[in-house]
Amino acid sequence: MEDDAPVIYGLEFQARALTPQTAETDAIRFLVGTQSLKYDNQIHIIDFDDENNIINKNVLLHQVGEIWHISASPADKGVLATCYNKTSDSKVLTCAAVWRMPEDSEPGGHESPDDSASTAHTLELLCHLDNTTHGSMAWLYVLAAFNSFWNKLGSRVTWEPTGDGKRVISLADNHILLWDLQESSSQAVLASSASLEGKGQLKFTSGRWSPHHNGTQVATANDTAVRGWDTRSMSQTYCIENAHGQLVRDLDFNPNKQYYLASCGDDCKVKFWDTRDVTEPVKTLEEHSHWVWNVRYNHSHDQLVLTGSSDSRVILSNMVSISSEPFGHLVDDDDLSDQEERRPEEKSQEPPQDSVIATYEEHEDSVYAVDWSSADPWLFASLSYDGRLVINRVPRALKYHILL
Repeated sequence: MEDDAPVIYGLEFQARALTPQTAETDAIRFLVGTQSLKYDNQIHIIDFDDENNIINKNVLLHQVGEIWHISASPADKGVLATCYNKTSDSKVLTCAAVWRMPEDSEPGGHESPDDSASTAHTLELLCHLDNTTHGSMAWLYVLAAFNSFWNKLGSRVTWEPTGDGKRVISLADNHILLWDLQESSSQAVLASSASLEGKGQLKFTSGRWSPHHNGTQVATANDTAVRGWDTRSMSQTYCIENAHGQLVRDLDFNPNKQYYLASCGDDCKVKFWDTRDVTEPVKTLEEHSHWVWNVRYNHSHDQLVLTGSSDSRVILSNMVSISSEPFGHLVDDDDLSDQEERRPEEKSQEPPQDSVIATYEEHEDSVYAVDWSSADPWLFASLSYDGRLVINRVPRALKYHILL
């Protein structure tokens, strides 16, 4: 059973910001933001034609600065957020803003990267997330209905995974701020806030809003620690003091098991936690040879976990033992045919084991972002700093094993 070859798309500029268009559940679509100090930056809207195995794209101009993080609203296909750097009075400021894409910005045909300049549209600014009264914008994360991504020198945006995407959390230095987006996202009102106190590195470096508990739980990372927060009281609910031996880069919640959280960091490890008991991780992966920048659970099949690293590799792991289906896909005896019932040896098989499914080595530079498609659970994208976007699929044999 031969798998489809990866599809590679090259951007003209360096890039590290990637997100699926979360509200789009029919078309396979990703958004990629560029980083250029010399030219106008761009957001590439990437449509993948699964039948013909080709990429269609459109380009939007992002003229305010280089993009460190991009996130798409889960409620409105046309709305996105970016965190970006801009220069003012010889100072570099990191800002965050919510934008609307033009209505005619969906990719219309297969184009080469060379004709991007002539077809570029401009984003419409909806609102800024202005938290200058709470310190530097350089550590901002919008945890509302956007997906998150972290960079040490930049910021991240994530929308609340459930609801109408009107609540946003930003992290500014050691402050966590809860915002309400009003007037069709054209205004952001600060609802509540809290601060980190203590010794050591108190700047937030990552954050993730849990899709469970009615949107009341948020996890954040600062230095080597991971903390949980209750958004109703803005109080801390748990703390993993030394979650990793070095800086924690990214977090993700299991979409199907409400207390399970994954973390990754500069110690080259990926760890899985049960937030009810954080004394020890329930599982640890040590497959990468350099910093792990991203960890992502599959939205439908939580045993599938993606990681991207500055060792230039993307690794797909099968973490079935701590998934919502640790014994694989279970079938009732009533559903078995007579022939299947006559095979008792198959019933006594041991449960599936955790393993590395595949290692993808199409990148030649650090992989700063990986994410799953919101329309096809078997397809994912990865982005390296040299502007190479690679679209890959879960191996067919594993796909059919999970489904059948």
